[in-house]
Amino acid sequence: MSGAPRVTVLDYGSGNIRSAVRALERVGADVTLSHDPADVTEAAGLVVPGVGAFEAVMDGLRAVDAPRLIGRRIAGNRPVLGICVGMQVMFERGVEHGVPTDGLGEWPGTVERLAADVVPHMGWNTVEPAADSALFAGLADERFYFVHSYGVQDWTFDVTIPTMAAPRVTWSRHGGPFIAAVENGPLSATQFHPEKSADAGAQLLRNWLGTL
Repeated sequence: MSGAPRVTVLDYGSGNIRSAVRALERVGADVTLSHDPADVTEAAGLVVPGVGAFEAVMDGLRAVDAPRLIGRRIAGNRPVLGICVGMQVMFERGVEHGVPTDGLGEWPGTVERLAADVVPHMGWNTVEPAADSALFAGLADERFYFVHSYGVQDWTFDVTIPTMAAPRVTWSRHGGPFIAAVENGPLSATQFHPEKSADAGAQLLRNWLGTL
């Protein structure tokens, strides 16, 4: 697709990956599904999807050298978008069934079981967008589709470099508050599935493409 932003969806064995590819294509991206290092590092944008268990996703990422490649992109200020467990692994660790697993460590925090009587949190929910959010421009009153039992429920990020902008953190609630999205320089992520979130999700993906 001539003139379209070139996006690689990271292929590391995660399920339901084709829906992300189709959603990005529908909003105008030229999409490659790949784990080839050249595709991962050279695309205008990289999408890291993820469903299932935190540990299994990390195992899949390590198998294709994704931690190093994702880190290289972020260090080079090249956009990355994590989705669902693809967001969760950006944090320091996940704890499922009492077993801790190291994440990519881009953000401090632990992914834990949601503090809710009913899990998984499945279905449509509202969010509280961060001020000046680029991802949620024009979407403050929209609902997004969630499917998850775990999340990050505390944000303790400290900006130690005065010239560094503070991350933009968007929240939602299920039982208690949890992080629904983060925008932090080149790295953005959503706990919900924009590819399953109808028109609101499509607009969010367009907003992300506009940052490439």
